[in-house]
Amino acid sequence: MQLPEAAIDLAKRFEGFHRVPKADPLRRAHPYVCPAGYWTIGYGHLCDPKHPPITEYEADVYLAHDLVTALNATLRYCPVLATESEGRLAAILDFTFNLGAGRLQNSTLRRRINQRDWSQVASEIRRWVRGGGRVLPGLAARREAEAELLR
Repeated sequence: MQLPEAAIDLAKRFEGFHRVPKADPLRRAHPYVCPAGYWTIGYGHLCDPKHPPITEYEADVYLAHDLVTALNATLRYCPVLATESEGRLAAILDFTFNLGAGRLQNSTLRRRINQRDWSQVASEIRRWVRGGGRVLPGLAARREAEAELLR
């Protein structure tokens, strides 16, 4: 199964290609601590704080790999998504990529997805807006964008 383009777009839009120092002539991203407190590089790729800087191309490669991993987990826990619209798959794939398969695996969201209760899925997904113990406006916007794809 191919990665939904909407999932790639969501991840790039909300993760961004960050931490590029103006003094770096190669325009490489450097590791940084995300709002939830994890060391990250490129488009939300978890890394070691000593990870060397990467180009945007390398960030795209990391993102594709991370999204494939998230896609496999998403379909393992929510097999109904294999026959749903690309938008629904993209929304839940982005959720899994952003928060991890463990969060999806043990959630009411997963149960609602597998019941195909899409109005409740949208309500559940909007609840996942906390990072580092507080509501993050970026996560709220991301969850809203995902909810829009669930229609």
